[in-house]
Amino acid sequence: MIRRFMIRHWGSFGQLVRFSLVGASGVLVNLVVAYGAKKIAPLIWESSIDESNAWLPIPGTQYNIRWFLVFSAVAFVVANLSNYQLNRIWSFRGANHAGWFQEFWPFFTVGLLAQGIGMVLETALMHPNSPVRLPEDIFDNSSGIRRMWYWAHLIMICVTIPISFLLNKFWTFRAIRKVRVTADEGG
Repeated sequence: MIRRFMIRHWGSFGQLVRFSLVGASGVLVNLVVAYGAKKIAPLIWESSIDESNAWLPIPGTQYNIRWFLVFSAVAFVVANLSNYQLNRIWSFRGANHAGWFQEFWPFFTVGLLAQGIGMVLETALMHPNSPVRLPEDIFDNSSGIRRMWYWAHLIMICVTIPISFLLNKFWTFRAIRKVRVTADEGG
């Protein structure tokens, strides 16, 4: 029974390993871009920017979009492009590729969903009144390794990887290729 399960799902296990390796490279890309965005933003806006400062008020509410969410969004877009290309040619490789944009938009949509979930989590980990806020005595922002935002961002990435894998495996790279194969066969 276990042998039959392993034989049946060995390809999926290999895809998960490849997806995870691509994801690990995406984590590095994401963190480097987020860090770079944080360093470049003050040069563009010519002011002192802390990741927890407000960037833009949300109209009609008392809430603001914070700089850490802006940095997170920029890092997401760059890492998503990198991950898409690597997953397309390695993790979910196959002869029945749909067009680059035809597969990209579902991949990007999955990424946006995961990013949305992640931003809610990231905000909860950073918000002063949140019951799941990272402890300030440990993450006191005294050095890079103790910056609360870096850890909240890393936790967010780790939580969203399984969501992304499952949706991409069963929707982006499966359903679209199936539609393409059916169309190519005249169906």
